[in-house]
Amino acid sequence: MQHDDVVWSIINKSFCSFKVNTKTQRFCRNEYNLTGLCSRSSCPLANSQYATVREENGIIYLYMRTAERVAFPKNMWEKVKLSRNFEKAIHQINENLLYWPGFIKSKCKQRFLKITQYLIRMRKLRLRRQKKLVPLQRKIERRERRREEKALVAARLENAIEKQLMERLKQGMYNDVYNFPQKVFDKAVEAVEVDRESEAESTDEEEREQQIEREVEVELEADERQAQRNTHYIEADSDIEDEDDDYEFENISMDEDSDSGQKEKVELLDSFESDVTDIEDTLPSTSKKSHPKGAIKKNKAKSITKSRPKVEIEYEIEDDSQLQRIRN
Repeated sequence: MQHDDVVWSIINKSFCSFKVNTKTQRFCRNEYNLTGLCSRSSCPLANSQYATVREENGIIYLYMRTAERVAFPKNMWEKVKLSRNFEKAIHQINENLLYWPGFIKSKCKQRFLKITQYLIRMRKLRLRRQKKLVPLQRKIERRERRREEKALVAARLENAIEKQLMERLKQGMYNDVYNFPQKVFDKAVEAVEVDRESEAESTDEEEREQQIEREVEVELEADERQAQRNTHYIEADSDIEDEDDDYEFENISMDEDSDSGQKEKVELLDSFESDVTDIEDTLPSTSKKSHPKGAIKKNKAKSITKSRPKVEIEYEIEDDSQLQRIRN
């Protein structure tokens, strides 16, 4: 039989491995303690009839110990699983602790309430999105970066070697030296052909784009030249109109001069003829013989030609056909 008073007197006055002393209170670290305090009513070692509530992997159990079970450590604690429903769990505690002290019964209910509350908070935190801090390992990152660079260089070399070997195989340098499956060779050849076709298509597209750009540039240059020609033609037409006006003005003046000249010619001829008749009347017959009428007429014509005014006309000749017409 266990003597609870003797055990408590030893624990209270001397040493206990579960006891923790502070400036204000004493606490108990025993996992079956109901309140966590080191006191006579809540000590699991000094009470042969004892009950507590514990949680294991999210499941709440009611642990009970009686005086008959103290002698058997293996079967000391009776474990009862409590329901997830709060009301049903409280009903189970009341049924199992029906004739137990009220202090133990009330503390078990308080402990059950506290455990259910922190389980609910744990579930909420688990479902909530959480931030995870990941440490940066600089040395490992540098090492991986160097390895990636080396792997890229090696891959390029392997691709170059593979291309050279394929070209040699196509040329027939190896003949029957190596025995390789024909399907693999055909697949490799097809892959190389596809690459070449894609490269050729890309080059064709680039050439087309360049040709289109050239055509656009040529069209722009032609438009600029046409605009310059139009402006030149407009200026030339204005100059020609001005010259035509000047030319008409000169022709008009020339016609006026010619009309006045002809009038003067007629007046001179009339005066000359009258003078000649007067001289012939006064001269003797010998003088008439020595000076025949034909000579007098020739002298008249020479004097008339000498006294005629001269007019110079300038023409602008554009074609050879116009020059020939003028000469004719």
